[in-house]
Amino acid sequence: MVEVNSRVSAALSKWRSLTGVLCDKKIPERFNSKIYRAVIRPVAMYGAECWPATKEVETRLSVMETKMLRWMAGVTRLDRIRNDAIRVKFGVAPIAERMSEARLRW
Repeated sequence: MVEVNSRVSAALSKWRSLTGVLCDKKIPERFNSKIYRAVIRPVAMYGAECWPATKEVETRLSVMETKMLRWMAGVTRLDRIRNDAIRVKFGVAPIAERMSEARLRW
């Protein structure tokens, strides 16, 4: 779990450095999605092939991803928009699926 926590904190620091671009309303969502998939997700998933496949690990990464996507969309829980709708809006697959694919590839 220590490795997962360090990956999450690394992804959050990378997220903070790019927040000015990702949260700018003038930049298209398609571009934000590409930045997220090309920069932030690989930082979070580095070494995921070797992590234990526990529900706790998947939940931790899923929460991180959902918070980032909601922040990029400018949506809060009070707006009552489902997480699946936000994922479809950005064209991002759930991070748990990506973890299982990475494990199968390894």
